[in-house]
Amino acid sequence: MGLLLLVLLLPVPCVSGLPFYNGFYYSSSPHGWNLGHGEGLFSGMKLVVETPEDTLFSHRGANVTLPCWYRYEPALVSPRPVRIKWWKLSENGAPEQDVLVAIGLRHRSFGDYRGRVRLQQAGEREVSLEIRDLRLEDHGRYRCEVIDGLEDESGLVELELRGVVFPYQPPQGRYQLNFHEAQQACEDQDAVVASFEQLFRAWEEGLSWCNAGWLQDTTVQYPITLARRPCGGLGLAPGVRSYGLRHRRLHRYDVFCFAPALKGQVYYLEHPEKLTLSEAKEACQEDGAQIAKVGQLFAAWKFRGLDRCDAGWLADGSVRYPVVHPRANCGPLEPGVRSFGFPDPQSHKYGVYCYRPR
Repeated sequence: MGLLLLVLLLPVPCVSGLPFYNGFYYSSSPHGWNLGHGEGLFSGMKLVVETPEDTLFSHRGANVTLPCWYRYEPALVSPRPVRIKWWKLSENGAPEQDVLVAIGLRHRSFGDYRGRVRLQQAGEREVSLEIRDLRLEDHGRYRCEVIDGLEDESGLVELELRGVVFPYQPPQGRYQLNFHEAQQACEDQDAVVASFEQLFRAWEEGLSWCNAGWLQDTTVQYPITLARRPCGGLGLAPGVRSYGLRHRRLHRYDVFCFAPALKGQVYYLEHPEKLTLSEAKEACQEDGAQIAKVGQLFAAWKFRGLDRCDAGWLADGSVRYPVVHPRANCGPLEPGVRSFGFPDPQSHKYGVYCYRPR
C-alpha cells in the first residue's frame, strides 16, 4: 500500500510520453497498478460518456428512456466492471435526488423512482435510464455517471414534459403567495411551479404577463413581449424580467404554473340553466365527471384546441373560458384563456367546465 501511494504521488513529468487526462491514468494490469518492471504502468486510456445534447420531450404517464453510452479511447479488448449512477440535479436549492445505482447485475433505485426506473443495456456499454409512468415532478436535468476505479465521467440529459405555462393568483388577489403557498396553489390546479426554461419557452411562444410570479428555482420573474410603461418602462427590450431570488416564506407574489398535456377530457357542460358554484360541481358529478381545474382547462385549450366563448366555473371558484380562434364578442384579439376572476360563488351564475379522466 505504501508503494502504491508513492506511485500515485509521483509528479507527472517523471512519467514520459503519457497523455494527461483528468489527473489519472489506467493500468493495463487486471490487478491494478503494474509495479513489476515498469511495463504497462499506465495505459493512457480515457473514459468517455455520451448523452444527447437536445432536450428530450415526453408527457405525463408515458415511459421514456434517457440515453447514455460510454466508451474507452483507445478501445478496450476485454470488458471492465464499472459502477453506474444516475441522479437528478436540484432545481430550487433542494438536495440532489439519487435515482439509480448499478454494479454489474445489481441495481438499486431510490425514493419516488423506486419501482419506476431500470437500466437499459440493450447495446454494448449502454447504460440508459428508463423511467416509467412519468410524473409532473420528473422533468429536469439528469446526470449519468460511469465510474471505473479512480476514473469517472458523466453526461447530462434534460427531460421536459409537454405542457403549458399559465400565471396564477388566488381568490385573495394579487401578490398573496409565498413560495410554499405557490407550490400548493399550482398543485391544487393539477400543475407544478414552472421552471425558468418552461417560462422562457412560453415567452418565445408569445406569453406576456405583467405580474411577477414565483418559479421553481425560487426566483421571481415575468415575461414581456411588448414593452410598456407599467411593465418596467418603455425603454426595456422584450424578455423575461427577473426580480432575482426571493425569500421562500417572507416574500409574496403570484406564481407561474406548468400543466402537463391532458390525459382526460375537458368539456363545457350543456345545461338548461346557469349555475352557482356548488350547483356547477353537482352538475359535473351527475354527468359522471368532476369540475375542471385551471391547469386542465389550459391544457385542453393548448393541446386539444378547446375553443368556447361561454364563461364557466372551475374548481378554484374562478370563471374562465378558452379561445383558440378570436372573434367578435369573445374578448381580446389574441388566443388565450379569458378570466372573469372570482365572482361570488352563491349569487353569480355561469356555466361550468367539467373534466372526465380517460
